[in-house]
Amino acid sequence: VQLVETGGGLVQAGGSLRLSCATSARTFSNYEMGWYRQPPGKEREERVFVASIMGRGGGTSYADSVKGRFLVSLDTVNNALSLQMNTLKPEDTALYYCRFETTTTQVVSFGRGTQVVVSP
Repeated sequence: VQLVETGGGLVQAGGSLRLSCATSARTFSNYEMGWYRQPPGKEREERVFVASIMGRGGGTSYADSVKGRFLVSLDTVNNALSLQMNTLKPEDTALYYCRFETTTTQVVSFGRGTQVVVSP
C-alpha cells in the first residue's frame, strides 16, 4: 500500500495542525492504521507510537502524551487517514509518519513522513 503524508508545518505552541495520509488502499477492514513520530535526534528505528484506528470496528488508541489533544480518523470516501492535533506543545516537534499494518499478515507500510515543528 502506498502512503503519502501532508499537512506538516511550523506552528506556535497552543496551535493546531491537521495531518493527512493519502493511501492507495480502497478497503480498510483488514488494516490497523495509525501515526508514529520520530523526534529530533532520534533514528527512524526509534519512531514512537502516536495514535491508531482499526479498519474493522473503528476502535482508536492513543499515546498518553497526546490523549485529549489529538484525534485520529479515517475518511473512507477520500481514502485518507487524518490526525487532528490541537494544543500543540514544543515536545510534539517530530517527523510524523503514517503507518498501515495488515491485521492478518502483519505487513507494515510507512509513508515518507511530514515534518511538524512547534515553537515555544
